[in-house]
Formats: sequence, C-alpha cells, structure tokens
Amino acid sequence: MNDNLRLGPATGIGSLPGHDAREAAKTVTGSFEDFPHLAELPARGPGADMIGRTAGLLVELYARVEPSGWRIGDRPGRDTRRARSWLGEDLDALEEFTQEYTGPLKVQAVGPWTLAAALELKNGEAALSDPGACRDLAASLAEGLRLHLAEVQRRVPGARLVLQLDEPSLTAVLRGQVRSASGYRTHRAVDRQVVEGTLRDVLGVHDGPAVVHSCAPDVPFALLRRAGAAAVSFDFSLLTERDDEAIGEAVESGTRLLAGVVPGTDGPLSDPAGSVMGVRTLWRRLGLRPGLLPEAVTVTPACGLAGASPEYARRAYAHCVRAARSLADNPE
Repeated sequence: MNDNLRLGPATGIGSLPGHDAREAAKTVTGSFEDFPHLAELPARGPGADMIGRTAGLLVELYARVEPSGWRIGDRPGRDTRRARSWLGEDLDALEEFTQEYTGPLKVQAVGPWTLAAALELKNGEAALSDPGACRDLAASLAEGLRLHLAEVQRRVPGARLVLQLDEPSLTAVLRGQVRSASGYRTHRAVDRQVVEGTLRDVLGVHDGPAVVHSCAPDVPFALLRRAGAAAVSFDFSLLTERDDEAIGEAVESGTRLLAGVVPGTDGPLSDPAGSVMGVRTLWRRLGLRPGLLPEAVTVTPACGLAGASPEYARRAYAHCVRAARSLADNPE
C-alpha cells in the first residue's frame, strides 16, 4: 500500500451539530487521534453551510444569500465576510487542538460540480447551465483551495493534508437530473470527460492524497479514480452488487475506501463488529485478501452529522473507531 495513502483507520465526514468551534475541534481530535478533520458547523447559519463555506474560499468570485439560495455577485458582501470569519474560528480551534500533531489531517470543500449545481448566476439559473461559468467557478475554486491548504499547513505544520471534495450532486450532473430554477425541466447532462477533466484540475492543486465524497447512490468510482482521487468516501448502505466490479477494480488499483457504515442521525448503534459486517461480506464476494482490509478501508459515518444530536455525534465517532479496530483485529 502506497504510504501516501495511510489515512488512518477512522475519521468523520466533516459536519457536526452545534455552534461551538472549540467543542467541535475537541470532539474531532479526541475521537480520531490518527486521522482528525476540520469540523464544519452548518447550524450557525448561512456561510457555515457547505455551499456558503466553500463560496467563501473562492478567489475573485463572490456569492451572497438570496431567498432561493446562494447567488454569484460582483463583490464580497456580508455573507462572504461571515463565511470567512467562521472558517477562521474553525481553523483557530483546530490549530489549538493539533499542537505537535503529525499525521494525516483532512480538510473538506464542495467540489466544482456540486458547487455549479448549487450556485446561481445573476439570472437565477444554476451556474451548471453555462459551461463558461462552470470553467470560471472551477478555476476560482482551485485557486481558493490552494490558498486554504497553505493556510492549514501553516497552522498545523506537522500534518500531512488530505483534501476532500464533497460531490453529492455529481451523479445528478452526469445524468442530467439537476432541476432548473423553474423546476419544470432539468439541465442537460455534462459530458463525462468534461466532468472528469474539471475534477482532475481541481484535485491537482493538492500534491497530497485527495478524497472525493458522495453520500448519493451510484458513485462513479472509475471516473473519480481516473480524475486523481486517491480515495472515495461513500454511504456503504447505498451500494448494490452493480457496484462490485468498480469497487474491486478501485481496491486493486490502490484506491482507499472511506466506507460510511455508521448512521448519520440519531438511532441505536449495533455492536462495532456488526457495523463492518457488510464490508467483510463485500470483501469475500469480491475475492479480495482479508489482510488487505485495514490497509484499504477507513471507517466513517454514512454522511455528515449536522442533523444528529451532539451526544449521538460523539458516540458515532467513538463507534467508528471501535468498528475500525474490529476490522483490523478480525478481517476474516
């Protein structure tokens, strides 16, 4: 296994409940000693949500909140300032709790296609409707990520940064299922090569490992691999046997799987071994070597935990760690 891909046995997706950046950073670093991540707290409001937070990273493009959602504007306004201020708070808290940390550290941002599907142009349509706007958005995002990663590295100099792009709308973009502003029609499907090339360009700003995350069904594993994703993060419960071949090829080519096996909202948790039973079953079905499991799989929640209670979020993180340990101790 490529050393570059030693990502740690368990981690979170990104979002957590609550408003307190220090409490969130303490939860993350206390839970995932081997693979912490920068926490996101969308409950704080516009600018802390995933789209607004990433819009705040853009370079020479700005967005503001309209009743219909986030819209690209001409100049930075209150919403951009708020997004940047909250991100600054989160980075301050992360820095405080990662003194002397060496190891993988994950930072998340929305990927170019989900951003293009969510951000509106001045006419109210999604940026996705305009290929030129999509290119400008991807270039702005790439430059913003370059600066953001440099800032995180400055604050946590011993960390090996892992970039995660959140792309929940990717399958809808590829299939032409993103609705227009009126809701009566959908935007046409984007060519797969264009999608792949844009992802490759954005992932290319980071010279360390990159993850693409989607908790939607039908994650395009092969496309993400070709675009340069070293790991793919997904909701394990949404896999079907149709995905077997793509997953087998991904694992055999050295792609790491961030398997979302712990529910993202409050509910009873099975025993840790039960949570990863499906992963072991998949491994057997694919005929993969059991000893490869802990090297190839990182255990995560199924999706972000913004909709969970703080108490459940802490339990879910602890459960991910125990489930990962069960996978390592008993891969058969």
